[in-house]
Amino acid sequence: MRYLCVLLVTCTAFLHQPVWRKIQINGKAQGTTYHITWYATDSTFGQQQIDSILQKIDTSLSIYNPQSLITQFNNNSNGVVMDNHFSTVFNKSMETYRQTGGIFDITVQPLVQAWGFGPQKVNGLPDSGTISSLKACVNSNNLYRQGNSLFKKKPCTRIDVNGIAQGYSVDILAAFLEAQGIVNYLVELGGEIRVKGHKQPGGEKMKIGIEAPGEDNFQLSMISKIIVIDSGAITTSGSYRKFYESEGKKISHIIDPRSGYPARNELISVTVYAKDAITADAYDNALMVMGLQKALQFVERRKDLAAHFIYRKANGAVADTASGRFYKLLQNAERRTLKAER
Repeated sequence: MRYLCVLLVTCTAFLHQPVWRKIQINGKAQGTTYHITWYATDSTFGQQQIDSILQKIDTSLSIYNPQSLITQFNNNSNGVVMDNHFSTVFNKSMETYRQTGGIFDITVQPLVQAWGFGPQKVNGLPDSGTISSLKACVNSNNLYRQGNSLFKKKPCTRIDVNGIAQGYSVDILAAFLEAQGIVNYLVELGGEIRVKGHKQPGGEKMKIGIEAPGEDNFQLSMISKIIVIDSGAITTSGSYRKFYESEGKKISHIIDPRSGYPARNELISVTVYAKDAITADAYDNALMVMGLQKALQFVERRKDLAAHFIYRKANGAVADTASGRFYKLLQNAERRTLKAER
């Protein structure tokens, strides 16, 4: 009888072990695509809830939505009452503005528009006089809040949070998953990624590939590196990701608010690792503008960031380097790969 009881308990425990499922949702939002993967024994939500969350963010932060709060702010000289999305992104933007000495500046929108990366079409490249005039409108110190309301000191000041909003959106989706009790997931929106937990049922960490630009720096060719993590966010900014050609020149979307012109230095791409996607996304563009040496020094001084850089040497050869913390992520991936091959 004792052996029978043991057998029954063992069989019952086996029958009640959770059966893991790999669940995926793919869709389109914010002018790009999103992919969400998670591991659970069941699912109580679907694409409709995900799309609803992203649409609500757009009604707050999209400069392409004529009814959004940010469009309302840009189109009049009065303030607007910010919702939670707007307020959170504004606070992080101002923090990043101060930390980068003004290199990350959401009031860069007039310059972004002038260079052809805004909602309205433009004809030709802006001249130096236009750039000089627009620069007078660009300064985050022109923004101020009173309670939940945001105001501008100059009527010409306009904001564009595209350099941080996708990272924020990824974090909001991650928070939604966790509110559903999901602790093993990967969220990707427009190439911005946040990860938590492990693949199930095996328990492997998530593998994240880093983009490598093509021969002319303006096309993707392959995955250059792989890191393995079980928490945190990875975002990439690159001059090859969004650009156009005009008058024989390649014009990148990464605008230096200090000069008013697209950033031009040896950097081709920057990949940033941080605890959340809003932080990583806020800093990847700023690091691109800084140039290699200043960007590397900036990251090494901070314990909350790690970064990988692809750049062009003086002789034209493409090379890469990384901060100390990022090298550890790469080494961890290499060790796991070697272990798996044995």
